[in-house]
Amino acid sequence: MNLRDHADRSSLGSTLRSRRRQLGLNQAELADLAGVAVRSVHAAEHDKPTLRLDTLTDLCAALGFEIGLHLREPGSSDD
Repeated sequence: MNLRDHADRSSLGSTLRSRRRQLGLNQAELADLAGVAVRSVHAAEHDKPTLRLDTLTDLCAALGFEIGLHLREPGSSDD
């Protein structure tokens, strides 16, 4: 699953939740795999703006995603 393509249709949180469920994990199991608190999994899945980038990175890695950057051209439709 391409995180970027999926994000066009839904939020990051719902993408993470969908992948967690696809893997058959509950929030506590994912938290344990990622080395984060269960409340951090909940925060990520509900698009809380206070979620730390390192926590998001750990969750993504545990779910098989990686976070990357891409350069947008000024004036693109993403602005």
